[in-house]
Amino acid sequence: MELPQMPELMGLSLLLGLLALMATAAVARGWRRAEEEIRSAGQKANGVPLDKSLRSKKQKQQQRTRKEKPQQHNFTHRLLAAALKSHSGNISCMDFSSNGKYLATCADDRTVRIWSTKDFLQREHRSMRANVELDHATLVRFSPDCRAFIVWLANGDTLRVFKMTKREDGGYTFTATPEDFPKKHKAPVIDIGIADTGKFIMTASSDTAVLIWNLKGQVLSTINTNQMNNTHAAISPCSRFVASCGFTPDVKVWEVCFGKKGDFQEVVRAFELKGHSAAVHFFAFSNDSRRMASVSKDGTWKLWDTDVEYKKQQDPYLLRTGRFEEASSMPCRLALSPDAQVLALASGSSIHVYNSRRGEKEECFKQVHGECISDLAFDITGRLLASCGDRAVRLFHNTPGYRAVVEEMQGLLKRASNESTRQRLQQQLTQAQEALKSLGALKK
Repeated sequence: MELPQMPELMGLSLLLGLLALMATAAVARGWRRAEEEIRSAGQKANGVPLDKSLRSKKQKQQQRTRKEKPQQHNFTHRLLAAALKSHSGNISCMDFSSNGKYLATCADDRTVRIWSTKDFLQREHRSMRANVELDHATLVRFSPDCRAFIVWLANGDTLRVFKMTKREDGGYTFTATPEDFPKKHKAPVIDIGIADTGKFIMTASSDTAVLIWNLKGQVLSTINTNQMNNTHAAISPCSRFVASCGFTPDVKVWEVCFGKKGDFQEVVRAFELKGHSAAVHFFAFSNDSRRMASVSKDGTWKLWDTDVEYKKQQDPYLLRTGRFEEASSMPCRLALSPDAQVLALASGSSIHVYNSRRGEKEECFKQVHGECISDLAFDITGRLLASCGDRAVRLFHNTPGYRAVVEEMQGLLKRASNESTRQRLQQQLTQAQEALKSLGALKK
C-alpha cells in the first residue's frame, strides 16, 4: 500500500490545528460573555452601582406607586355649586359654624380643614389646616362662639379640643389643649355635639350609651337609650334636647335641665317619635327645633311637628310620610333644611331631595362620591346642600328650597292685605324666581 507524501500530511495537520484553535477561542469568548451577564445581573439584584439600572428601577417603583394611588372621583351636574378638594384622605365628618362663616371637615389624612364659606362659589377654595398629631379625627364640631372645635380621635377613643387663635394676617393658629377628655365609652363613638348654649357636650356610642359632659371633661349624666344599639344621636339647635335612634322603631328625646344659675340638674325623658315599623336609621332637627324628620328601615321618611307641651303629655304630630325604598335595604343619612321645607336623603353614594310639604322627590344626584356618603348637611342659609364620602366635599344648589319659597310667597300674597307686607313678599318671591332662573331650574 502506498502512503501519502509528508508535505500533504503536515498541511492537513496544520489545518485541523487551526480549526481547533478557532473553536476553542469562540467557546472562551462565549464563557466570558456569559460570566459578564451573570455578574451584571447579580449587581442589579444586589443594588450595586450601575446607576442606570438603579434609576430605571426607581422609576418603575414610582410608576407602580402612581398606579396604586386611588384616582379622585369625578362628578358633574348642572346644580353642582362647588367641590372642595384639599384632603388627601377620605372625609368622615363636616360641620358648619353657627355664624355661617366656616365649614370644618376631618379626614383620615390626620388633618382638620377649616373652609371659608364665602369662597364656595368662587373658582378657588381656601382652607386652613389643623394637624391631628399621631392620630386622626372621625368627628368634628364647632364651638358656639366659633373660637374652638372638638374632634373624636380614632385611635385615642377620646375627645380633643382645639382652640382657634386669630393671627394678624387674618389666618388662624390651631392649638390642642394639653389634656384630652377621659375615656368613658365601651363601644365605638358614632356622634358628638356641643350645645349652642355652650353648657354641655354630648357623645354617643354604638351600644346604648349617650354621655353628657361639661366643658371641663367631667361626665354630668349617662343615658341608657335601651334601643339595642344606637345609630345616631344629636343635640337640638335650641340646646334643650338630646335625641337618639337605633334598633327600635322610634326616636327618643330627652331634656337636659339646668338651673337658673346655669348649674346642671338632671336629664329627663321628654317625648318620642312613634310611627315607624322598623329600626330608625337617622333623624334631624329644623333650625328652630320645632320640626324633626326621620328615616326608617321600613322604607319611609316622616316629618314631625315637635312644638308640643310634652310635660302635659302632648305627643308630636305627624305631618307627612314619604316613601324611600332604598332605606329598607341599606343604611341612610338624612338632612333637614333650616326652614324644614326640604329633606335630603343619602343612601350609598347617591342623594335624593324631597319637598317636605308635598312629599315629592324633586332632585336626584347619582354616584356623587367614590365611596358611600359619610355626612350630609345644609348650610345655615339653606341655599346649599353639602355632602362628603371620598376626598372631596360637594356642594349643591338647593333648588327645591327656592321652589318651596316661591310656593309659600305666592300663597301668602293672595292673603296679604297690607301693602308693605305685599311688597316684602313680592321681593322674596322675585329673588327666589331669579335664583331658579339663573340655575335653569325655573318651572314654567
